[in-house]
Amino acid sequence: MEVHVNDSGSSGSPVTDQPVDTVLLDVDGTLIDSTYFHALAWIRAFAEHDLTPDWWRVHRTVGMGGDLLVGEVCGAEVEQRLGDDLRTAWADRYRKLLPEVTAFSGTREFIGSLQRAGLRVALASSGAAEFTDAALDILGMTRDQFVAVTSSEDADKSKPEPDILAVALDKAGGGSAVVVGDTVWDVESAARLGARCVAVRSGGFSEAELREAGAVRVVDDVGVLAREGWTP
Repeated sequence: MEVHVNDSGSSGSPVTDQPVDTVLLDVDGTLIDSTYFHALAWIRAFAEHDLTPDWWRVHRTVGMGGDLLVGEVCGAEVEQRLGDDLRTAWADRYRKLLPEVTAFSGTREFIGSLQRAGLRVALASSGAAEFTDAALDILGMTRDQFVAVTSSEDADKSKPEPDILAVALDKAGGGSAVVVGDTVWDVESAARLGARCVAVRSGGFSEAELREAGAVRVVDDVGVLAREGWTP
């Protein structure tokens, strides 16, 4: 089945005219309401090492790969000295918060509507495989329900680089994709892939920021897309 991106709310010119056959879904902040739990886990990890970055700075980097986040928040010297220790502490803290994380309303319906439209649907997360599997449990879904599922182990470079998206598209067997994500990092990585990005505000970025980054459309959350029966 061939479908084309044609959103009435889109702006700008197409990245590619190739028919879209695949939707690449970000996970954290897009499908599950985990962004602020990740920020809390990072704040607690930094505190273990007597680091006190402002909350807003940490939140602004959630969605960027953990391999980049420490340096972005605290600088190259802290990354070199404590990067791995901080990532381990963050993972330990986030595991303890997972029971409180929930899926956004309408997520299952949204995924189902894409699949019924004949689209290949893949999860393109740059998070650890462990936490991608935890997200699937929260959604009440399994890896087998998607044509592809990626995690940080699948690519050398994380978002905003396009590597994770490219791997997901390749594993899905697709030719051209639309990305659905919640951060400017998702929008930037989609652009580098040569794909459009429909952005949701559920990760805490403003519509203006997401549009400035290049999002072709911005809505509150995937529940809006589900209620519309949106397909690219």
